[in-house]
Amino acid sequence: MLFGIGYDIHRLVENRKLVLGGVEFDYPLGLLGHSDADVVLHAVCDALLGAAALGDIGEHFPDTDQQWKGVSSKSLLLKVSDLVKARQCRVNNVDVMILAQKPKIGERKAEMKKNIAACLGIDANRVNIKATTMEGVDAVGRGEAIAAQAIASLCECDEL
Repeated sequence: MLFGIGYDIHRLVENRKLVLGGVEFDYPLGLLGHSDADVVLHAVCDALLGAAALGDIGEHFPDTDQQWKGVSSKSLLLKVSDLVKARQCRVNNVDVMILAQKPKIGERKAEMKKNIAACLGIDANRVNIKATTMEGVDAVGRGEAIAAQAIASLCECDEL
């Protein structure tokens, strides 16, 4: 079994859509970034890349490359999934923690799980989404940013 962790954080700004786990939220602010800035999917990408010893999201999709400008992070996760498969690994499970004061995440968790599972070609019961606030502490707690942490486990194909 191989394990990897991922983390991402982006500032909240006006005039951007808020996308978390591939789900668009009706919220007056969105995350600032080169792509759609989906911190959930970025953290999952980094966790998978780490588990497969394939570097990090910035190496594969640099913000200096215009082909990734404004791209949906679901397409990035699909590409990471292909890289993991090429490494002869399969995703066992993914666990995500979203850190956000607002918006409320709970009612959208099932959609996020479905999106992540579809991108990775696994059953949604192998994806877990949790959310917490920061109780007013730091940029996330002040509502200036949203962050996500993820852990992923992979099975090498000869283990299956």
